[in-house]
Amino acid sequence: MRSPFSLTSSSVLPRLATGTRVFFLIVMMLSLSGCATLGGNSNARSPEPKPDLSELAHAAAAQMIASNPDVTRYNPMIAATFVSIDNLSQSSTFGRISSEIMASALAQQGMQVREVKMRDSMFIEESVGELILSRQVQRLSAQHNARSILMGTYAQGQDYLYVSARVVRVGDAMVLGSADFKLALDNNLRSLLEGQGGW
Repeated sequence: MRSPFSLTSSSVLPRLATGTRVFFLIVMMLSLSGCATLGGNSNARSPEPKPDLSELAHAAAAQMIASNPDVTRYNPMIAATFVSIDNLSQSSTFGRISSEIMASALAQQGMQVREVKMRDSMFIEESVGELILSRQVQRLSAQHNARSILMGTYAQGQDYLYVSARVVRVGDAMVLGSADFKLALDNNLRSLLEGQGGW
């Protein structure tokens, strides 16, 4: 008479082995799909790089020319240092470099930009339009044979820095083109804003 234990060992163990293999296959498939899902989510969550000052200035220059192609008729142009909206007699490293970058961007769009160096940059205190009609600006414009001036202001908020740039016609302060953009404040921008000064 055959032992019941011998029957179990010959028929049940092979089934357990097959079941174990299937179980491990299922576990492996779930693990792989979980990794793929996690990988997909991490890629979806990775933030896109934010545009920097140069990219935004070039986009703003293109917008200016696109909205009024006649801007390029008022060549040559000179660029003034951008100033703080809270104190029009105050600028910064940011004000100087943003003016330079914007002038370069406009030059690539077809503006003839006349290089002006007055204590390393030209500084104009903006006030509605009176100053651009002043004798000083008229003299500078005549000296450099300029028909337009790039001017701009910036304002620092809690999370963003707001920039407004415009090309103004010499003589009557008519705005020929304008563009606005904002930059997310980071440590790099804050360091550019720290060096305040009139020039």
